[in-house]
Formats: sequence, structure tokens, C-alpha cells
Amino acid sequence: MQPLPSIKAPDSAHDERLHGLARLARRHFDVLAALVTTSAGDSQQVRSCDGLPLGNASWIERGDQPWKDADAFLMVPDLHRDARFRDHHLLTAVPHARFLAACPLLAADGNVFGMIYLLHDQPRELDAAQQYVLHELAQLTANLLAREAADARLQLEVEALRESEKRMALAIDGSATGIWDRNVATGEIHYSSGWRALLGYAEHEIGNRIEESYTRVHPADLDYVQASIQAHLEQRTEAYEVEHRLRCRDGSYKWVCSRGKVVERDSAGKPLRMIGTTTDITAMRALSEQVQQTAALMTDLTNEIPGMVFQYRRQADGRSFLTYASAGVLDIYGLTAQQLADDPQALLAIIHPDDLPLYLASFEASAQQLAPWHLEYRVQLPGREVSWRQGDARPRQLEDGSVLWHGFITDITERKQIEAELQVFATTDFLTQLANRRHFMQQLEAELARVQRSAGHRATILMFDLDHFKAINDRWGHSVGDQALRHFAAILSAQLRKTDAAGRMGGEEFAVVLSEADLDQAMSFARRIQDELANAPLAHGAEQIPLAVSVGITAISASDISPGTALSRSDMALYGAKRGGRNRIECL
Repeated sequence: MQPLPSIKAPDSAHDERLHGLARLARRHFDVLAALVTTSAGDSQQVRSCDGLPLGNASWIERGDQPWKDADAFLMVPDLHRDARFRDHHLLTAVPHARFLAACPLLAADGNVFGMIYLLHDQPRELDAAQQYVLHELAQLTANLLAREAADARLQLEVEALRESEKRMALAIDGSATGIWDRNVATGEIHYSSGWRALLGYAEHEIGNRIEESYTRVHPADLDYVQASIQAHLEQRTEAYEVEHRLRCRDGSYKWVCSRGKVVERDSAGKPLRMIGTTTDITAMRALSEQVQQTAALMTDLTNEIPGMVFQYRRQADGRSFLTYASAGVLDIYGLTAQQLADDPQALLAIIHPDDLPLYLASFEASAQQLAPWHLEYRVQLPGREVSWRQGDARPRQLEDGSVLWHGFITDITERKQIEAELQVFATTDFLTQLANRRHFMQQLEAELARVQRSAGHRATILMFDLDHFKAINDRWGHSVGDQALRHFAAILSAQLRKTDAAGRMGGEEFAVVLSEADLDQAMSFARRIQDELANAPLAHGAEQIPLAVSVGITAISASDISPGTALSRSDMALYGAKRGGRNRIECL
């Protein structure tokens, strides 16, 4: 083969994924060169090339036809015999080229936005099977470029979010809350101007060492504060939150609520960075003391608050009961304060059976550690559906050894419903109700971690592609195509075990992870799916639309560096099944 003249690809052509596709195309078709281009006005920009030395040109002029035709597939067995290309820029730049094949890259709306080219220095032709493979490579390339564009849009959104965070920080600086940012590895801690102002300090009067920060904590609170921080650093708590006293510049103490969370850890889980806020709650603490001193005032206040304010006591012998509950107890527990006082066990009967052990254990832990009580749990009230409650309280040990909590319980049922709906929306493909691609990749990542942790753990991944799906859309319309996708998803779901995971990867492609399954078991699973699909054609009015599926299978290996590694192998196996005639199963 003769070397071709230089065609310069811009820096973005060094995208390894596009290079990989170009290399795959060149090697599969055994041609001199393969190029991927994208449209830019009346020219095409070279995004990746394999087999061409880099030079000075970076554009290929595009003729009026056939590249503007979304269905066009161009094959020129001998460029020197085709008058259309006598003066074309491509032939001028590459005079040795004799054979050319070009397939369009189609956007989701059907428009052509690029091409994939094959060039050879000898005349030749592609048979129907080779043309099909080139079409498939073009679609794969188009999907990759579409994801690249989506990533660029996501980056813009991230930058907008960062700008929003900056504005929020400015707003917080002007409020009664201060922000702190701690480098856990170096022991440095930085404070916002609002934080310094909270305690009356000037900019230069506060150091940036964590050791110095502990000197401002009230001695009676120091152990509790440090223990709470350490518990969060060791991932024993979701977040750090404590109420304690801090010394002001004038020597007085303020009660504050410090909240924080580790936002960055290294690969071993070691904390690197922790960010949080400090809020002045002195006034709130003073109000709390006034409420304790004046029972009548406390009753008037708490009865007007949605939810339930309570006092709960646990005696040294283990017996526990509510000693006070505001009027909201009727909404929260469906019983009056008097009913709960007469029968302490009535409260436990209301807690959902699945949550009762956690409910009891949470109070036990709070009593043992004298740590704040916080719990979200379910209740089953007579004649009502299961609902959610959130409880928060602070314990205090009395001289007789009993523990007394003062706290608040509120109804969070609506919030929980919204959270559940958002979780489903974020992780589920709307059409098929299977996991969406992002959630499936998370499940695949978890399965790969299990394989890497346990030497005996086996798992396989299967890629499914509905055969002739485009023909279904073209003949019966996209609504029937959607029905076909839902029909297949239902068949797939019916064969899954609780330990398996399935997701829609896009279009008519689906993926399944089989936990504790080798290739033979995966093959059996794939055959069951094919058999079920063959025995259950899609009903459309009086018609029965037959469906078939091609399957690519691979085992998940502990040596896989990422979930995408195993997914790529199964994808290659799938394309092998497609190339082999569809409705086939291939293992790789």
C-alpha cells in the first residue's frame, strides 16, 4: 500500500474513543485508511483518522450529493473512473486513493451531521454484509458523538451551578450563619467573614489550625464535639451536627449549632475535605430554658406548632414513657396524651413492625452515649395508611440515673413520597420501567466490585438488541415500536431473579447483569428470553408481530478496570451476533 498525503486532524481527533472506532473500521475492512468527520457548513471537519499521516489540511469539502441525503450510502469502486470525483478536494489531497465508501452519521432527528469514510489504494467493493457493518459502525460513532455533545452541555450546567453556589455563599456571608472549610489531611481550617463576625473576631484574630479552633469550644462540650466529628470522619454518621458553646472575643460564650459533612475522600475512604456551617442558636437555647421554666407558656406555644413536642423519660430500670406531649400528638400518633400516659405500650403498637427494632435501638444508643436522638420511621395508625414520622430530641441524664429527652416529632409522609417519586424518576426508564442507563451502570459497578472482592463470585453481563426494530417502526409506527420495547421489557423482567439487574441502554438495546451465574447459565437465560419472545409475538389489533433478539454475553472479570470494560465486550459479542444473521447468541 502506498502512503497517503497528509490530512491534518485537529486536536479533538485524538479522542481515544473515536480513534478506536476508526482503527476498528480500518482493520475490519482491511483498507488503507478510515476517517470520521463532522459537518461544519459546506465542509467536513476531520475528527479522527487511522492510516493517514498528520499534515496540514483539516477539512474535506462536501459536495451537494449524496451527503445531504440521510439515507445515502456511497460506494465508489474506482475513484479514477468516477467523473464526480475528478476535481474533488478529497481526491486532490489523496491522489493515490482508488476506492471510497462513505456512510452518513445521523442525529436523533435524522439529519446528517458527519460521515465515516473508508479509503483504499486499490479498486474494490463492499458486499451487503460489509455495508451493514459499516452502517452499524456509523450508528455507533453517531451515538458516541451525541454523548460527547451531551457531556459538553452537562459541563455548562455544572459551571452554572458553581456560579449559583458562589452567589449562595455571598448571601450566607451576610446572614447569621458562618461557613467553615477544613482540610482534614493538613489540619487547616478556613472561616468565612460571617463566621468571624458571629463571635466578634476581626479577620486577623482567628488562626487557621484545627487545634486552635478547639480552644474556643467550651471545656464541658469539647469531648462531645470531638467525638461527633470523629464519628463522621470514620463514616459512622451521615453528617456532623452538634450544639455546643463557643467563646466569643469578649470572653462570653454563645450556643451554636455546627453542621458539616465530608465532601471529599481518597480512594481508600480517608477524609480529605469537610465543609460546614455554624449558626448562632443562643436565643433559641434561652427560649428553651424559658419554656422549661414556664409550663403554661410552653403548652401555649407547642400546641400551635404543627407536629408534636414531647418529653420522654427512661428510668434506670429500663421502663420508659412520655411525660409530656403537645396537642399535636393526636395527629402524629392518633391517640391523646392521656391515652399514651395510661398505656405506654400503646405507642410501641403504633410503630411499624419493621421499624420498631430500629426505633428502640435508637433510643438505647442515645441514652448510652447521651447523643441527640434522630430517627425517620413509619407508623401504622388505625384506619389510615402507613405514614412517616421524623423525631429529633436531646437527652439529659438526671441525678437518679434516668434519661430525659426533649424533642419534636413531625409528619414527613409527603416529603418521603416526593423523595420516592424522585428516586424512581431518576433511576427508571419511563417507557419500559426498567433501570435507565445511568442506574444500570451503577448496578454493574456494584456487581464488578463484588467480583473483585470475592474470588469465588461469578457474574455475567448480557446485551440484547431487538432485531429489525427499525422495520417495525417504519411499518407500524413508533407507537407500536414503543409497545414492542415494553413487551420485550416485560418478558425480560419476568425471567429476572432478585439478585439480577436489567436496564434499557438506549433505543432497542437492553442489558442484564446475572449475579452468581457463569457463561453456561447466561446462555440458558438468553435462550429462555429468545424462546419466550418467539412464543409471545406482539399483538397489534388482529396482527401478530413476531419479535426476535440478538444477544451478546461476556463474563465479568476481576481484572476489568471499569464497568465499561465488561460492557464493551458484551457489546462486541452482540455485534458479532448481529453480523452472524441476527436472532443469535454470541459469547466473548
